[in-house]
Amino acid sequence: MNDIIRRKKALSVSPLKTSQTIGAALAFLGVNGAVPLLHGSQGCTAFAKVFFVRHFREPVPLQTTAMDQISSVMGADDNIKEALRVICEKSSPSLVGLATTGLAETQGADIRRAVYEFREESPPFENTHVVAVNTPDFSGSFESGFATAVKGMLNVLVPDGAAKPYSRKRQVTILCGANLTPGDLEFVAESVESFGLRPLLIPDLSGSLDGHLSDAAFSPVTTGGVSVQDIAMAGDSIAVLAIGESIHPVAEGFAKRVGLPLHTFGHLLGLEATDDWLMTLSQLSNQPVSAKYQRHRRQLQDAMLDTHFMLGMAPIAVAGDPDLVLGFSRLLRNMGSDIVAAVVPYAAQALESEAGLTPMVGDLEELEKSARESHAHLLITNSHGAESAKRLDIPLLRAGFPQYDLLGGFQRTWFGYRGTSQALFDIANLLTEHHQEMAPYQSVYTPTKNGGNSVWQ
Repeated sequence: MNDIIRRKKALSVSPLKTSQTIGAALAFLGVNGAVPLLHGSQGCTAFAKVFFVRHFREPVPLQTTAMDQISSVMGADDNIKEALRVICEKSSPSLVGLATTGLAETQGADIRRAVYEFREESPPFENTHVVAVNTPDFSGSFESGFATAVKGMLNVLVPDGAAKPYSRKRQVTILCGANLTPGDLEFVAESVESFGLRPLLIPDLSGSLDGHLSDAAFSPVTTGGVSVQDIAMAGDSIAVLAIGESIHPVAEGFAKRVGLPLHTFGHLLGLEATDDWLMTLSQLSNQPVSAKYQRHRRQLQDAMLDTHFMLGMAPIAVAGDPDLVLGFSRLLRNMGSDIVAAVVPYAAQALESEAGLTPMVGDLEELEKSARESHAHLLITNSHGAESAKRLDIPLLRAGFPQYDLLGGFQRTWFGYRGTSQALFDIANLLTEHHQEMAPYQSVYTPTKNGGNSVWQ
């Protein structure tokens, strides 16, 4: 079991963490016709909206219960009921995702009781699904909030006894973690379809936040993504697949509840991770891996040979949510790189079982300090790490959420053989472009000026 270095500071400097609330909102944005509703002040929702708009560069539907100083003290259940009523009347959403903020959690809001009272008082909206989840931003992180929202959707839309396992002979249910980009999700869907299977991605950001232009001039709900009706059939598949360690506990509980086999994966970065993914699909479908993927695999092997001179023994610092850090750490360590700093916003359980990695719970200040002390040659983190990279005078590979100073970063495909090849090329190019001079090695047997050998001096 790994030792995780716990934080000792009383505050964050250059915070790395993105809150659970934003993670939950992102999960709801992967459902077609959904509206995330944040229970908190207007400022909390405005802050989240800025994050999403700057990252995806798309209009994002977010609503708020608009708690003020009076409702924060006296109770804000009426705010929830009124917000739900107005959203249902004006937008007719297929699903409303109600997530709490730190203000609501500190106030002690009972959001499920408020939803129950809304149902009692507003029978015309009984067919609108409401998923209520507790996501305090003072605990967990982006990916744990995302996983909590996915669990809430499965509990509401696939109640006990509703599943019909194995009734859809070609369907596989795929629960996706928070750090999968729309490009990654497209790779997942295309690879599943190549084996003659039907992928049911929950949630599916590749359909809602992939950067497409909608026919409508304005939409108060999400356009694209997995439908509520499809989520309701998640238990009818032949298997459950989970991508990202943060979603594994949710997948384990769901698979056990509906009686389906479970296959778990981390980030599909690297040769072995992609091999495991494709071989699992081959076994589920009884179909061989296509010639296309075999060719892509050989291309990745060549890319590994081409880049190992630059990546071998290169000191690299990584920061982000645990799923992201684990994925990049495994890829780079397999290439011979040295992960000199691995910083995460919270201590996820998956970090404890990763041999040879000593993660640190902290912020970007601690990442910068560790990178400077260990003479790192490259940083891998989100756009918030740009200033640290500038001060360290080393390159930055932007990965994770948010990316607000790079066009198209949200769409990038990291997964699969081709995604891994491009990642290796990009890292090698950054290291080559910002080449760090190294002192020449001097053997202890080198002759000295007085005619002896340095080993005897």
